[in-house]
Amino acid sequence: MVENLTRRSGRELPVFYTAYFEKFNAQEFYEAHDVLEHLWLADRSAASAQFYKGLIQLAGAFVHMQKQFLRPSHPKDGRRLRPAARLFLLAQENITPFGSSFMFLDLRRVHELISTHVHFLQGHDFSINPWSPDSSPTLSLNI
Repeated sequence: MVENLTRRSGRELPVFYTAYFEKFNAQEFYEAHDVLEHLWLADRSAASAQFYKGLIQLAGAFVHMQKQFLRPSHPKDGRRLRPAARLFLLAQENITPFGSSFMFLDLRRVHELISTHVHFLQGHDFSINPWSPDSSPTLSLNI
């Protein structure tokens, strides 16, 4: 089990967990996915493993949208909007059991973020990318 903890407002949280939010908010989505994977792989039988998996999938969805935004005419990157939507839905499925808040994260906000992006992608038949560096979402912990 990963024991590295960081103190935030008197609360101890796994370092890799807090690093996820730093990377996500810096639009380093692949790195956010990668850093949180350390917690998920450490103990996939833990109750929080499904939660971590959902956040990893959330970052992965934004990896797809970011790559599509940067290279929309690329043969592979140009077709990343459908996989992004699939990852959003998997993320939502994995975080749903954790209610409206878990590990100081407002999951209502995450569900809203996911729903907004999935509805936009589906509503535009996966032909328009709603993500841009100027409108990239951020996530924060309520601590």
